[in-house]
Amino acid sequence: MNPVAVITGASSGIGAQFARQLAARGYDLVLIARRAERLQQLAGTLPVSCEALPADLADEAALQTLVELLRSLPRLELLVNNAGFGTRGRFWEADLAGQRTMHALHVNATMELTHAALGNMVRQGKGAVINVASVAAFSRSQSNVSYCATKSWMVAFTEGLALELRGLRKDVRVQALCPGFTYSEFHDTMGVSRDRIPHGLWMRAEEVVADSLRGLDRNRLVVIPGWKYRLFVTVFRRLPHGLQMALQQDSPHTRGRM
Repeated sequence: MNPVAVITGASSGIGAQFARQLAARGYDLVLIARRAERLQQLAGTLPVSCEALPADLADEAALQTLVELLRSLPRLELLVNNAGFGTRGRFWEADLAGQRTMHALHVNATMELTHAALGNMVRQGKGAVINVASVAAFSRSQSNVSYCATKSWMVAFTEGLALELRGLRKDVRVQALCPGFTYSEFHDTMGVSRDRIPHGLWMRAEEVVADSLRGLDRNRLVVIPGWKYRLFVTVFRRLPHGLQMALQQDSPHTRGRM
């Protein structure tokens, strides 16, 4: 029987690419997103058993339904926490409901789904969780306060889990995937023009997912697709904190999220 992968935010972009590439690797799939029609369309193109579950993971009742599924799902070997979104505007001027929803989706849903999945995987002795964060996790910027903060939490959360899992001597792994600007519907939904971001910074979702899965094969904890982004993170994190803050006063993140 095929292993099972659960993917949130699976209706487009990085999530849909995870579905396609994992299907090619022989995973049966459970696809989660709000848009039922898009999920069904994607499921119909995949050559594996595929269940489409429309759900808004910022809704507590919907989240708990999925949590219960993950706790007992037979053959669960991979969870991809990909659901997420960005907003624009200064924190104190932004709609508070949107900020709450972002924290609920990036933090609470990631935490609860990972807790359920890892409990299942540790019992089985194998499995993996990929938390889709962002290069923005390593910096701070204007108009991006909650996005950068929640993506930073995802990386820190994943690193902490890795420390706990190392002592188990079981084949259970975690990864924080940190893409930069990626062609998807993410920026369209936000109303951010791609023309404002240099062409050379953009990556295709296919490349991002391929890098993630190669990294998972090699047990890499943090995966940053693209040499430009890896260089940025390496150099930026070595700068004095005051210089970091000064550089971020007019960073690319103010023009559109990574």
